[in-house]
Amino acid sequence: MGKSRKALKCAGIIILLLLLILGGYVIYVYTSYYRLPDKLVLEVNQSGGIGEDSDSGSPVAAEILPQKESYLVMTYNVGFGAYRPEYSFFMDGGKSSWGKDKDSVTAAICGAGGVVRDADADFVFLQEVDRDGTRSYHIDELELLNQFMEGYCYTYAQNYDSPFLFFPPWEPHGANKAGLVTYSDGQITEAVRRSLPISESFSKFVDLDRCYSIARVPLADGRMLCLYNMHMSAYGSSDEIRAGQLAMLYEDMEADYRGGNYVICGGDFNHNLKKEIAENAPEWAYPFPGESLPEGFRMAIDDAGDAADTAHNTCRNANEPYNEETTYTVTLDGFIVSDNVIVESYRHVDCGYEYSDHDPVVMQFGLE
Repeated sequence: MGKSRKALKCAGIIILLLLLILGGYVIYVYTSYYRLPDKLVLEVNQSGGIGEDSDSGSPVAAEILPQKESYLVMTYNVGFGAYRPEYSFFMDGGKSSWGKDKDSVTAAICGAGGVVRDADADFVFLQEVDRDGTRSYHIDELELLNQFMEGYCYTYAQNYDSPFLFFPPWEPHGANKAGLVTYSDGQITEAVRRSLPISESFSKFVDLDRCYSIARVPLADGRMLCLYNMHMSAYGSSDEIRAGQLAMLYEDMEADYRGGNYVICGGDFNHNLKKEIAENAPEWAYPFPGESLPEGFRMAIDDAGDAADTAHNTCRNANEPYNEETTYTVTLDGFIVSDNVIVESYRHVDCGYEYSDHDPVVMQFGLE
């Protein structure tokens, strides 16, 4: 009997300690959580080689955007450098939480940087750029990417800064800081971060501090080219949250358009931008509600002249390593443009998902 009491007592102490640890962790997660304030003014810097070094944090003047008949813009979700073709992500039903190793993450970001550099775009929108993350081995990916974008003005808008997350148990996602980067070949004179509405349930810990950034580039005629970099909610979001995010975005875009400016919104919309809907579409591939677009705006993909240019989808499901025959793919990435922006060409770049679970979209456009 004495031994049984001692065993029960030990078991009770162990259970109590585990409950205290669990309770302490829950308190830590909730007290560590925060959201950046809305309408946060963003710093504008210039990537290496010209003026101040990108690490200085000092704004650097750049020449006004040269007047051209047409410009090129690219959007690319680089997937924090983890999503090589053999990678699967635990939140999609796969296995991994981190990139394979530090060398693999570095190679993926440098590969994506090479794709961006070779496109020679005037403007580039990037998403899921880690600055300091357990999942990406604490590599400053913005610093790496800046080496491929010498002389460009850029803004960085943080949309993820998580406490240390202990799931999945076999490879805890850890603490991660990431954001959106907008590059411009012309001077950015105004840049602001807008905080999107998100779920207030427990799912907010995996839904990021969702936001979009606005970078305004002055043109020779006195008007502005307004560049919106967007990454909408995927996991744990609802129809109400999605509608609220779009309503907020539309209000800002309409205000810029009514002011006589040009508006281009690009990024990862986490909605299917094509009109056809696959039966096996996962939760995060909702069709984009094109009917919700305000007057004066349209989806740029609808102006694509050749269907072959958009046949390749821009995102793969990461529930398994990429298999061209079996992996579900969908187009989540693209652009919304105001009616005074002329879409001259529109193309999905087929990189075979070599550097990310997304591939880039490139659009050539003119300004009325």
